[in-house]
Amino acid sequence: MRIATWNVNSIRARQPLVVEWLKTTEPDVLCLQETKVVDDDFPTEDLQRLGYAVEMAGQKTYNGVAIASRLPMSDVSVGLHDDDEDAEKRFIAATIDGVRVMTAYVPNGKSVDSPDFPRKLAWLARLRQTLDQGATAEGDVLLCGDFNVAPEARDVHDPKRLEGQILFHPDERAALAKVLDFGLVDAFRIHEEAPKHYSWWDYRGPMLRRNLGLRIDFIFLTKSLAARSGRCWIDKDVRGQNKPSDHAPVIVDLE
Repeated sequence: MRIATWNVNSIRARQPLVVEWLKTTEPDVLCLQETKVVDDDFPTEDLQRLGYAVEMAGQKTYNGVAIASRLPMSDVSVGLHDDDEDAEKRFIAATIDGVRVMTAYVPNGKSVDSPDFPRKLAWLARLRQTLDQGATAEGDVLLCGDFNVAPEARDVHDPKRLEGQILFHPDERAALAKVLDFGLVDAFRIHEEAPKHYSWWDYRGPMLRRNLGLRIDFIFLTKSLAARSGRCWIDKDVRGQNKPSDHAPVIVDLE
């Protein structure tokens, strides 16, 4: 089973790119973040023509998550365990071929001195609580998405300069580590130890050309799924296409 995650930074703006990418890469499951669209305006029919059913949780202009699958989905749930109806749409989960697939769009936090920064840390803590209440580390669980945290120095193009800033602050890294302590491993790092592999590059300046990015998009696996991981990679080429998202897809093949 091939599963991918991609922050598309507006599904309507990226619709042609996503459709062509699905045709060429052919994932069985695509998890999307930052769709930025209410459910009624999601381009569901375009994905259905390619054989994908879609479950989504969207809102106007901001946030939004979705799962597109060529395999049957069941037990779909939206939101963290304690979200109310007015909560931002940042989390959705479904069971697909025995795998509990969860996708998250973690708040950015804006800046370390912003009130949104502690809210980001609290959101990650609530994500861990959601895992504890709705899943088991002994099961087949896949958690993916845009986490807006680079966990290690090798995931940052200039760790000395960026240390302590948003996306690479020790409090963020510690909060993400607590999520992974549930019993999750980074699928990409099973197969690639080297630095300078990134999933996000700022639109401004020559960041992509000079490969000055951050690795903040992940597929995390429980041990049972990690043992089935045949390959995991970042499709950087998509970032260089016309009108791209600032994020690249991350893909894992499960044997």
